Amino acid sequence: MKILKDNMIPRYFYGYNIVAGGFIIQAACIGAMFTYGIFFMEFQAEFGWSRATISGASSLSFLIMGAVGVLAGRLNDRIGPRVLITASGISLGLGYLLMSRIQEPWQIYLLYGGLAGIGFSTHDVVTLSTVARWFVKRRGMMSGIVKVGTGTGQFVVPLIVTLLVAAYGWRNSYLIIGGAILVILVAVAQIMRRDPQGMGLLPDDAGDEVRGAGNRDPEPDISLRAAARTSQFWIICLSEFATFLCLLTMIVHIIPHGTDIGLPLTTAAGVLSTIGGMSLLGRIVMGTANDRIGGKRSLIICYAVLISALIFLQTANQAWMLLLFAAVYGFAHGGFFTVMSPTVAELFGIGSHGAIFGIVLFSGMIGGAIGPVLTGLFFDMMGSYQTAFIVLIGVAISGLILISLLRPLQGAGQRR
Repeated sequence: MKILKDNMIPRYFYGYNIVAGGFIIQAACIGAMFTYGIFFMEFQAEFGWSRATISGASSLSFLIMGAVGVLAGRLNDRIGPRVLITASGISLGLGYLLMSRIQEPWQIYLLYGGLAGIGFSTHDVVTLSTVARWFVKRRGMMSGIVKVGTGTGQFVVPLIVTLLVAAYGWRNSYLIIGGAILVILVAVAQIMRRDPQGMGLLPDDAGDEVRGAGNRDPEPDISLRAAARTSQFWIICLSEFATFLCLLTMIVHIIPHGTDIGLPLTTAAGVLSTIGGMSLLGRIVMGTANDRIGGKRSLIICYAVLISALIFLQTANQAWMLLLFAAVYGFAHGGFFTVMSPTVAELFGIGSHGAIFGIVLFSGMIGGAIGPVLTGLFFDMMGSYQTAFIVLIGVAISGLILISLLRPLQGAGQRR
């Protein structure tokens, strides 16, 4: 009887540790990334640098994040996340610690663009690719929970940093953030594992249900080389380029835009936090929706919400209007960052998911690198963001058109 009772006790699935670790990694990395808009105004006030110069450092960071993410994705397919997250956590923590000492523009490019960019590189491709291996039936939902960490960081960290800057100045604030990031990421990295098979487990902890799986279509298993020969791969890459160009431009420039229309810095930071807060809803809703309606339809919904928000932004010239924009936009923001990884797994499988997803993210980061610096140039030339924001609407519409062309792969059940 004792043996029977022991066998009836539900076993805790280690995959939930992977989700929790991914949540914390996302919160720390993206929370830190979202503070750049706060420090943006501090750099301009103290050094008198142009917005294009300051934006360029964030663009370099996004570009390096994407490029290193390609390598990180391939390495994650082979060695798993623990070493990768540890190394990137050290890089990000050191980058932020040393940002407290900057005096010249080249230093911000080296430290934020370089070290921080390397540090940011693993937060998405490694965590989401790892979650895709641990879960199948609930992949979208679990990816959504991990990405709720991003929204939590976006919501909480800018508010905390605003208070830190007011109390201790921006240099000491960078020291505090850098130390916290270094400790958190290195510690959490130690619980991460590549896949359930390495621990004698199965995805979803489903036991015979996964072994039998007769009622489920087998997932495709497409290599990076084979994926690159399909139109679906390039549609995904181009749509990610359009998405990140819009989203990362907002991350960098929404606070400066808010202060330009007369909002105090604390209120403008509240706009950024509202984006983060509403993105929580977008991540959960769209992650769950992805499991039911698939990646293409989920992405179309995200684009429709994004375009609506960007159109409304053209007339948002008061605090409540900007906060309303942030709420609508934040839903789309969270949805986009949640849906893409399950969509890649849906199309190409998980055998080379890290490598394929890494390339997709790199495509996005190229857009993310271009968008903020071009927007800064538009502002420096014209004295406002209006033209740049109109361009973003066009880019978002092009992404919607691209994703509407996405079709499932034919005969994709075998690795090629």
